[in-house]
Amino acid sequence: MPFLVSDTSVLIDLERGTLLEAAFRLPDTLVVPDLLYERELKQQGGARLQELGLRVEELSAEMLAVAVGVLRANPLLSAADCFALTLAEANGWTLLTGDGPLRALALAQKLECHGVLWLLDRMLDAEAATAATLHLGLTAIAEHPRCRLPPREVRLRLERYAAARG
Repeated sequence: MPFLVSDTSVLIDLERGTLLEAAFRLPDTLVVPDLLYERELKQQGGARLQELGLRVEELSAEMLAVAVGVLRANPLLSAADCFALTLAEANGWTLLTGDGPLRALALAQKLECHGVLWLLDRMLDAEAATAATLHLGLTAIAEHPRCRLPPREVRLRLERYAAARG
């Protein structure tokens, strides 16, 4: 079972599209570092996320030192982002992020990294959500004023989901 370390942006998008439950039906384990959970999720539906299957991982002392080093070298990243990157890298897990600077650093470090659109594709392929559900969810995500997903990729997926639902 693959482990997917998520940043907050991916979880926010899934919530906006009412696709959280579908994401947890995947054969993957969604993981966040403890710092991210405590700072950004605990008071914002964290208990529900854990009930759905979110796993909260503590960084070892060694990983913590690495994360602090990453933070110092990359002032555009948050501490939570650096913890997520370090957790994924230390365990050979995939990073899920919608954050451009975090994605760029992950790719520079040759860490497998994907965003919410990739996750939606996995949901369709794994039959964790129907094409109709994904179409509605992605439409809601894309229509949000703070959406930063690439319009062309959104359009292609919406077309794919529309065709798949008949």
